[in-house]
Amino acid sequence: MTLLNIGFIIIGVALVIWGADRLTEGASSLARGMRVPEIVIGLTIVAAGTSAPELFVSLVSALKGTSDLAVGNVIGSNVFNTLLIVGCSAAVAPIAVAPNTVKKDIPFAIVASLMFFILCFDDMSSPHLWGNEITRQDGLILLVGFLAFMFYTFRMAINSGELKLREEELGVEPVKEPRDYSHLWQNLAWIVIGLVCLIGGSNLFVDAATYVAHRFGIRQSIVGLTIVAGGTSLPELATSVVAAYKGRSAIAIGNVIGSNVFNILLIVGVTAVIHPLRIMGITIVDLMVMLISIGLMWLFAITKYYVSRREGWLLILSFVAYMGWLIYLL
Repeated sequence: MTLLNIGFIIIGVALVIWGADRLTEGASSLARGMRVPEIVIGLTIVAAGTSAPELFVSLVSALKGTSDLAVGNVIGSNVFNTLLIVGCSAAVAPIAVAPNTVKKDIPFAIVASLMFFILCFDDMSSPHLWGNEITRQDGLILLVGFLAFMFYTFRMAINSGELKLREEELGVEPVKEPRDYSHLWQNLAWIVIGLVCLIGGSNLFVDAATYVAHRFGIRQSIVGLTIVAGGTSLPELATSVVAAYKGRSAIAIGNVIGSNVFNILLIVGVTAVIHPLRIMGITIVDLMVMLISIGLMWLFAITKYYVSRREGWLLILSFVAYMGWLIYLL
């Protein structure tokens, strides 16, 4: 029975990742057919698509009464992103970081992490997190922060000229291409199939992970911080390492910052609004590791505007040390 559930975990992760890919592809193709600018697609559909696994897994976890899986998934994913993904990318090739990213984007991610840290301490009289709750009001605060982030991102895109049509840049009268609905039903079908796989895979994954946790006496929070977080972050890891190998490792920084902000502000926000998240097994150590990891990445980036191979290996070793700590707690 245990082996069967481990198999269900693998199948669930595969369904969630494939479903997110199909949903993103279908929605992007539909938007292109309606002549939506590429930058808008990237900032909305693709960004949301890469966070879809974490969103659905966290939402299903909360609805099934396993809040620690949901919260652990977000914290673990952010740690996974910052320490392992940036670390592996920098180990393959040093990552150049734009000054604007160092001065504005990474600090925004740090502020989002601090907001999450503070909201986790509902009961300030308690020295630990046991019994604290991320309420619906907390979720709304996070969603307001997410809207502010999206507004800022779009404004930066407009100011940098990314939303201008190429014809306008050349001083030519822009020619509006007709909207293409030839693949409308195919794109809609992929969107529906993607959603079905996301929901079905999330249910299968959460049920199997919960069973395995109970079977071996492992806290749900640790399963969320490790297996669930690692499984939902695999696409970002693969994308970033391949990009680094091809000499485009700077993609990793943008990927990590966007994913971390989406995880906290959108995923926790939406999940908490639908179902308040009661914290039971998450510790202050887990939250501190999340804060320190993003702070460490910012410290490396602000000194020379790049993350070196040595610093990449330091991030990887920090991730291994944290995983070792979680294994020790078993």
